[in-house]
Amino acid sequence: MSKLSTKSFWEVVARSILRNKIIILVLIVLATFFLSTQWKNMRFTFTEANLLPDDHEVNITYNQFLNIFGEEGNLVVLGVKDPSLFTVEKLNAWNRLSENFKSYDEVETVLSIKDLQKLVKNTEKQKFDLQPFITDYLTTLAEIDTLQQELFQQYPFYDNFLFNKETRTIRTAIYLKKDIVNTSIRKDFIIDILQTEVDNFERDYDLDVRVSGMPYIRTLNSQNIVDEIGLFIGAALFVTSFIFFLFFRSFRATLIALVVVSFGVMWTFGIIGLLGYEITVLTALIPPLIIVIGIPNCIFLINKYQQEVKDHGNKVRSLQRVITKTGNATLMTNATTAVGFSTFILTESSLLNEFGVVASLSIIAIFLLSILIIPIIYTFLPFPKERHLEHLNRRWTSGFVNWMQRMVKERRITIYITAVSLLTVSLIGIYQIKISGSLIEDMPQNTEFFNDIRFFENEFNGIMPLEIMVDTKRKRGVMKLSTLKRMEELEAHIIETPQLSRPISVVSLVKYSKQAYYNGNPKYYQLPTSQENSFILSYAKNSNTEADLLQSFVDSTGRYARITTFMKDIGTDKMERIEEDLQTEINKLFPAENYNVIMTGKALVFQKGTNYLVKNLAISLSLAIFLIALFMAYLFRSFRMIVISLIPNLLPLLITAGLMGYLGVPLKPSTILVFSIAFGISVDDTIHFLAKYRQELQVNKWKIKKSVYGALRETGVSMFYTSIVLFFGFSVFTLSSFGGTVALGALVSATLLFAMLSNLLLLPSLLLSLERSIANKETLKKPTINIIPEEDDNDENTN
Repeated sequence: MSKLSTKSFWEVVARSILRNKIIILVLIVLATFFLSTQWKNMRFTFTEANLLPDDHEVNITYNQFLNIFGEEGNLVVLGVKDPSLFTVEKLNAWNRLSENFKSYDEVETVLSIKDLQKLVKNTEKQKFDLQPFITDYLTTLAEIDTLQQELFQQYPFYDNFLFNKETRTIRTAIYLKKDIVNTSIRKDFIIDILQTEVDNFERDYDLDVRVSGMPYIRTLNSQNIVDEIGLFIGAALFVTSFIFFLFFRSFRATLIALVVVSFGVMWTFGIIGLLGYEITVLTALIPPLIIVIGIPNCIFLINKYQQEVKDHGNKVRSLQRVITKTGNATLMTNATTAVGFSTFILTESSLLNEFGVVASLSIIAIFLLSILIIPIIYTFLPFPKERHLEHLNRRWTSGFVNWMQRMVKERRITIYITAVSLLTVSLIGIYQIKISGSLIEDMPQNTEFFNDIRFFENEFNGIMPLEIMVDTKRKRGVMKLSTLKRMEELEAHIIETPQLSRPISVVSLVKYSKQAYYNGNPKYYQLPTSQENSFILSYAKNSNTEADLLQSFVDSTGRYARITTFMKDIGTDKMERIEEDLQTEINKLFPAENYNVIMTGKALVFQKGTNYLVKNLAISLSLAIFLIALFMAYLFRSFRMIVISLIPNLLPLLITAGLMGYLGVPLKPSTILVFSIAFGISVDDTIHFLAKYRQELQVNKWKIKKSVYGALRETGVSMFYTSIVLFFGFSVFTLSSFGGTVALGALVSATLLFAMLSNLLLLPSLLLSLERSIANKETLKKPTINIIPEEDDNDENTN
């Protein structure tokens, strides 16, 4: 598109907007109303974030496990560590609390102390019977003492599952129905029923009940996400509008900006609902992001309008020029920001894909709303008063511009030394960055449910399930003694791993069967010999009770067995070492020709997902850089200008990465977003500066220094304004209780601050130092799109 046709295009757009203002406002209101009807389709997430593509090998393995054994994340646990529990009144009350949960439709089964049963040998019928430890409610302390003696010393089968014999911690296991675990029914049960029952029990009996388990953690975590959306939107509106008011000192201009971004937020929610996406920890960030990104649009457009009014005093011409002179620049800067977000669409992770789609569409929406609403509203308002234009004459802005010019003119070597020093130090820091694949690291650490997670980690070595599935490749292969012995050796290795809990599997049940065969003597809690195996199994075959117990550990064909252990919240590097260690042991114990053994579970899937995202970070960021470089090539048609424009935007990214290494902020799903987002936003300043620089070159007949300083004077203050808004706007995310969101806000804010200084100091310094290489008409050919049209005093008046 030529310079003439570009200008003509925006002149047509300006005339169309200003002549059809009523129709456009009606269309905006109708579009907003339509999108508001889609809000009802927004769904709050009830599943964990799956960071891997659906066809990834890890997901396929996990789904294979679920198809055989069903949902593994349906366990909620209640725990008490208090010696006073072992009194008649409190222990009976604890058992009644557990019994109450059995009456709810959402619950599949409940296992508590009262539900524990002994496997007892029935010699007459040659089978095993189940007898309860507690036949009825306890009445004396002597009964409680006997119960403790049996549980903690005689029956190791239940140790570390429903109690910890060393610390005397007791817990109850509540298994939710598997078909409701990933639905809103789970949320209603957890919040309305379970929490109410527990709160009442704590109040009545003065006991501290700890609650955890993946359904519980996911529910409260999702609720925190919902609660913080309003906080972020409110904080972003307050902070950005306050800064906006400080700059413009005009309630009128501030109110207009708030109207624009409020419409943008409503459209964002509408887009989420229209596409049927879930509100996740990432999509919840987009509405406040739109406020933070939309306010700079408002600053740019309103500032331009007021400058035009001050220059020639014609309101209609000023409004037309706001569109014709800033249309391209605003479009290009919003487009580059959208490109930074859109690269997440290609990650094949549904979580990031949805984030990229909604963010990109919302950024385009806020551009349209800004370019339409602001000029139209000003047509209805009276001519700006002198006090509305006072901010254009502030002394400090002149002082700031003079400081920048002085630095670029006199301290260029200092700027380069500082940049190289920061780059060197940052590269050292980058090598210290760690990767984190923790499921709970980003969760609010000042909440009760997070403390409960740590409690169960200390008492039972974790709550995040790690599953090992053994495929014997033949029916009833699990119950072969050779298979059981291999599984036992693997379990012994797991027990020696401090980060893992004592595993439970069919091996424990077979050991328990032998103990029962020898009349409950705990020294016989071991696998039977080949000779014992035949007659112990004959008892087991006659026992329906044992068949019921087997269902949790072995599939209906007897081909597949599961070993379930629970993992502490540990870093990705430790998790990888544990995985490698277990895999080595598995390869040693289970010959590949006879067995197929896989490791899976939610903790492992999440860790693999984090590694997947980190590996794709380079691709995503490289794609953003490549697309924006193409964009710059299309605008300026100069390879040298592309290189010069990328340097001041890549340096802040490297500085931020170095800071992450020094401050111990790991790479994880939340912090991975920082780089593409920050790059897409920071390059906006570069486009504004270089566009104005090229225009100044033409006006000043290719005099480099005069053009650089002219561009610095024209764009420096607006770049400072928008960068300050972005800095404080992204800082509102540090109010979050989620560690990842705090890190995202702080890192993006820091990056954008570095980018502002880099674009105001390093970029003009490079232009001056390389003037002989770039200051000629061949290097800076006529642009494909003239971002800032030449001055023209013959603009057509538009009514």
